[in-house]
Amino acid sequence: MNWRIGRWLMFGCLAMAAGGGGAWAQAAGPLGLFAEHADVGAVLHAGSVAYDAAKHSYTISGSGENVWAAADAFQFVWKKMEGDFTLTADISILGQGGDPHKKAMLMARQSLDADSAYADVALHGVGLTSLQSRDAKSADTHEIQSNISAPKKLRLQKYGDEFTMWLAGEDGKFRFAGGSMRVPLTGTFYVGLGVCAHNKDAVETAEFSDVAVEVGPTVAEQLGSLETVAVSSTDRRVTYVGSTRVGSPRFAQDGASLVFGEGGQIWRVPSAGGKPEVYAEARKDHGVSPDGTLGFSVICSGSGCYIYVVPTAEGEMRRVAGGCCPIWSPDGKTIVFMADRDGHFDIVSVPTAGGDERWLTTEGVNSGAEFSPDGQYIYFNSDRSGVMEVWRMNPDGSQPVRVVNDGSNNWFPHVSPDGRFLAFLTAPGAGLRFPASFEPAVLRVMTLADGRIRTIANLMAGPWTLSELPWSPDSQRIALVSYQGVRVGERAP
Repeated sequence: MNWRIGRWLMFGCLAMAAGGGGAWAQAAGPLGLFAEHADVGAVLHAGSVAYDAAKHSYTISGSGENVWAAADAFQFVWKKMEGDFTLTADISILGQGGDPHKKAMLMARQSLDADSAYADVALHGVGLTSLQSRDAKSADTHEIQSNISAPKKLRLQKYGDEFTMWLAGEDGKFRFAGGSMRVPLTGTFYVGLGVCAHNKDAVETAEFSDVAVEVGPTVAEQLGSLETVAVSSTDRRVTYVGSTRVGSPRFAQDGASLVFGEGGQIWRVPSAGGKPEVYAEARKDHGVSPDGTLGFSVICSGSGCYIYVVPTAEGEMRRVAGGCCPIWSPDGKTIVFMADRDGHFDIVSVPTAGGDERWLTTEGVNSGAEFSPDGQYIYFNSDRSGVMEVWRMNPDGSQPVRVVNDGSNNWFPHVSPDGRFLAFLTAPGAGLRFPASFEPAVLRVMTLADGRIRTIANLMAGPWTLSELPWSPDSQRIALVSYQGVRVGERAP
């Protein structure tokens, strides 16, 4: 469904968005669209707001140490709202110098408490633009960094619990800037503009012009955002936004680029962003063997899906098994895959050179198999305990052990190349629907040495959010795809 932008009602009248069905907020009073302003959190210097009705602009000055972590400090001009909205403005940060991460923000927050849940689109002094959120009171802040620097226009959109960032360049055309964050704001909440100096001893100023607020339901375009997330900082960085749904991301062997699927083809793009190119090994959609000589091709027809081995140089495909989601053993001698036999999903292995299949699981629904880097274990997810959990077993299927045991429905385990971490998706409401539908999920990482688990991303996930080998070669980042504009439980095509 295409994104439709109605006529923006600026200041002084009330209208309906053309084709959008939403009413525009009325401009009235000394602060125009907004009702009041205040400093949020602990600041040493009081902030200020000047509204110019003739220019339809706000000049906001704010102090404050940061809008980050578990508490904020900044100047905020706001109005109370309910339901869905879009907030749009041109933003210019005034003055030279200051902290490079001083920021001007379009924001929605549950309350004026310093540790309130919130979501914002933040333009930093250095041009970095990011979608930030704290999804619960006193929780940590996370962010998704756009690959667009210093945009001319910025937009924050709320669609249910989902917040997205839209940016426009010199042509004035808004484009989805990648990623979405789910923040459950309830009842009446606060919507407005903010400035933070990122220095408790300083005051910084920004001008917001052509500010507009659309209230009521919005039409959300369904898109996928290819991203990487840093395990240490949890910062997410947008690499590419697809014109259709993208999926199955992984780092290329050089670590400098990502390989992903879109529109029935396999593409490669620099991990920092750039123009994607059709991958030269398009048939080998699950990577190459450890020695680089073979690739996979999975071909599905009315009779089922079949796994073929394809030489990376020219050569003929050779069918080795019937199934999907294949992975290599670290020594390249074995292929492990998921097989559906009469509606029962299990994990099966077969020699790369061809031979008899060996069923590694027979109890419950089993999928998401992946070898540990040393080849000692196969990690997988299984519902044999009554909920979907992460397990591991020996390569011959013996001695299965539950690794994650919190009853949260955990999927798709991936061990980092250095063997220290286990990444997996948690979707508490998904049950067995998750592999075929879109669900709210969190990406979590377990430190294998002590079993400590922490959340590094909150997103709308689908069956292609994590692919085989999503870790960067240095074990610092994870490639993922998040989805925007999809309904919970909607079946993925």
